[in-house]
Amino acid sequence: MVGRESTDTRLLDGLTLVVSRASAAILAMPRTSLDPREKPDRSPVTSADKASEAVILEGLARLMPGVAVLSEEATGTRPVMPSGGRLFIVDPLDGTREFLAGLDEFVVNIALMEDGAPIAGVVAAPARGLIWRGQVGQGAERLALSPGASLEAVGERVPIRTRPRPASGARVLISRSHLDPATDAYVDRLTRPEKIACGSALKFCQLADGTADIYPRLAPTSEWDIAAGHAVLLAAGGDVRKPDGSALLYGEGYAEGKYLVPAFIASGDGAAFVGA
Repeated sequence: MVGRESTDTRLLDGLTLVVSRASAAILAMPRTSLDPREKPDRSPVTSADKASEAVILEGLARLMPGVAVLSEEATGTRPVMPSGGRLFIVDPLDGTREFLAGLDEFVVNIALMEDGAPIAGVVAAPARGLIWRGQVGQGAERLALSPGASLEAVGERVPIRTRPRPASGARVLISRSHLDPATDAYVDRLTRPEKIACGSALKFCQLADGTADIYPRLAPTSEWDIAAGHAVLLAAGGDVRKPDGSALLYGEGYAEGKYLVPAFIASGDGAAFVGA
């Protein structure tokens, strides 16, 4: 990530260490102690989600004291934020269904927002020992790092960049657990799409590292599911917009306690956006 100032490096390194420790907390949880249960929105939560969140909240408080945190599981402490200002958006375990099913498609998400837009993000895949990270305007990279390890132990550091979208046969990422009819119809309107089912924010990472082309989601999703991936994708040269092509901003419903994005389309090729 050539050209980053030292402050940018410290920020991403700090966030990377936080997600590394959170990843280790998830993997250290015995399967017999997960205590899976259903939340009011019918999504699952486990003891591993809570353990990861505790590590993250402590780490962010040390890294950037005073910056508010919007985290999925901290339902009693979600901030009521104005549209501007800085804010962390966190999903301590994105892809809990995949985690419980024994798949490796679960991640830890941390995004730093400013004025409703992502400016930096880190996505860790604990079971794969990989971390994607980026700062908007400064580039993105993928790290091979064992959960819990320090940055001195990075085994591989690869700059990543999105790819141009092909005229036909685009690799289209769809949700493994939440595919909706509107999204399915949108994909079918593309020219000979190759559908790839995947869980969690790993879909954004595949766009960012140039192994897929588009990820549409035309149904509501929570901000913490996409903010970190959004940041990494922007840093790698991609884009995320509303289905009508307008900018996707966060925080519009905070005053009412709402944290949903109604719909979005993420594109690896920012110049080849295809609206719904």
